[in-house]
Amino acid sequence: MAKSVKVFVFFNCDEHKSEESMNIFYNRAIYKDTKTSRKALWKKVKEEYLADRIKIAQEDFPEVETMITEGDPVEASNLIRFGAIKAFECF
Repeated sequence: MAKSVKVFVFFNCDEHKSEESMNIFYNRAIYKDTKTSRKALWKKVKEEYLADRIKIAQEDFPEVETMITEGDPVEASNLIRFGAIKAFECF
């Protein structure tokens, strides 16, 4: 049996993070659980923030970066409005 690999997907979504608002055809980039991919995921989140498509409180910005690059990216979703990061197991 193949070993499972964790991957992350960033989704633009509504304020309530409803599954219906997360469109895999719009947000289709998949980020592996590696240092390089986590940096790319953080870059994507920053781009969405700078484009004003998501909201992150200024005081939460460093914590969101740390969660994405070194901790649990899914937990960073709690500090992001209109965006969410989901984890998936791939085989």
